Amino acid sequence: MHTCPTLPSRGRAAAALALLVCAAGVASADRPAAAKPFPLRYTLADARTAHWAAVVRHVAARSGPSASSATVATLGTVTSEWTQNVVLVIGRVDVTPTQTWYDVRLPILPNNSTGWVPRSTLGTLYAVQTHLYVDRATFTARLERNGRTIFTTRVGVGRPRSPTPAGQFYIRDKVTSFNDPFYGPVAFGTSARSAVLTDWPGGAFIGIHGTNNPRILPGAVSHGCIRMVNTAVLRLSRLLQVGTPLTIT
Repeated sequence: MHTCPTLPSRGRAAAALALLVCAAGVASADRPAAAKPFPLRYTLADARTAHWAAVVRHVAARSGPSASSATVATLGTVTSEWTQNVVLVIGRVDVTPTQTWYDVRLPILPNNSTGWVPRSTLGTLYAVQTHLYVDRATFTARLERNGRTIFTTRVGVGRPRSPTPAGQFYIRDKVTSFNDPFYGPVAFGTSARSAVLTDWPGGAFIGIHGTNNPRILPGAVSHGCIRMVNTAVLRLSRLLQVGTPLTIT
């Protein structure tokens, strides 16, 4: 219970002011803060910061944040390279105080597809401040961290009959055990898919990797993958994190 203090009399004007102040204090102390209505929606990706998480159990990605929405893809816990499957998380909706769904980018055709999965099917949410940009017209790749360029190189991209797709993707995994000089010393799998078969093991995914034939770079020289000289891909491997957004133009 809020009780106004007893103040010495200083005339009618002072007494009236004291009562107004006291009444305002009672109102602010006793009135509860207005609760935001559900569902609550949040954006988890912008130009500088994005979020990713591992898929910890098989799940149907749906067209909306509801178990009754149509299934658009099925996500497993491992990739075709037998690495932990991860997704880029671009949005969140709290349907109720105890039910949360995440909007994620999907490694499927058509490219740029997204879907909704329950929070319980993903692991810990991690933030990443890097973003990789590939420009097919200029045959260049650029890595930014917090909006600042920290890496650039010339690249090879897909030929016209097996083009590197444009769109918004992410880095799914890092592979160092190919034991094949064709891929160079290190490679990255991406969520981008090709409508035709690429050289990437396990299916028509777009990879980023080195090469045993650097003389062909830069240019439209691949079956869809993004190639760079081995010294560049080794330098990139020290800067590029799994879960990093990838923009191909």
